[in-house]
Amino acid sequence: MISVFGSANMDLVAYVSKAPKLGETVTGHRFRTVPGGKGANQAIAAARAGGEVAFLGAVGDDGFGAEMRSTLAEAGVDVRGLRQVPGPSGIAHIMVDDDGANSIIVVPGANGTITGPSGEDLAAIASSSVLLLQLELPMAAVVAAAQAGNVAGVPVFLTPAPAQPLPAELLEAVTTIVPNEHEAAAITGVQGAEAALEALLELVEEAVITLGSDGALYGSRSGERLRVPAVKVDAVDTTAAGDTFVGALAVARTERMPVADALSFAATAAALSVQREGASTSMPTRREIEDALG
Repeated sequence: MISVFGSANMDLVAYVSKAPKLGETVTGHRFRTVPGGKGANQAIAAARAGGEVAFLGAVGDDGFGAEMRSTLAEAGVDVRGLRQVPGPSGIAHIMVDDDGANSIIVVPGANGTITGPSGEDLAAIASSSVLLLQLELPMAAVVAAAQAGNVAGVPVFLTPAPAQPLPAELLEAVTTIVPNEHEAAAITGVQGAEAALEALLELVEEAVITLGSDGALYGSRSGERLRVPAVKVDAVDTTAAGDTFVGALAVARTERMPVADALSFAATAAALSVQREGASTSMPTRREIEDALG
């Protein structure tokens, strides 16, 4: 089972021809609400890619919370660990331009009430084959979950987004870190993917740097280095590409695919997702991924 300890947000998505500059107002041409949040996105991506997934997190007692719970459950995610707390659910204001690029503002809401994993969360983590973490919950909670996974011998995957300083106690508990190129540079202070990869491996056992249209770069302390090209597609919305990659990668690793095959599986899933709008609504099924792989 893949456990995801993370955020659930309702995405409020505005589509514009060109993103506004600071102080500028532009007219959008469409708006929609889509259940998202990096944790929920990764859970749905993993479930659709064929994984058995449990989500551990929180939503508010509002309509957004009920909709997010329903969306996760409909995707096949176990939501018994999704707690409800008084107040609003988390939201993300997302702007997508005509090139598919996006910018995002996250307001934590219920996610901010999670100070650490509950007893039920700890039991779920300990019984997992992989634990997925991100940084949209309070850092103390993320650290505690990572340490619980580490003590239980569970591989801990960290998506270090939104980018911020990472405490040593978190890095010590992480098995695999999956940043994009910007996040890798922010963590290491090193520019260039290859150099940043080597710097990351001073901190964790294994790293995958996602490079958008340039694919992904992989390294491990055992000395293995791989570059996987991206699948060339016309991007419509890149909002959930990274989360789709991580969710699919977790499934591939739990199935013990060779590293190169696992990275290709994840890259293909991400390529399929950017051809569709939205976050959770864009994630491909296992059959779609396998058909695209040929």
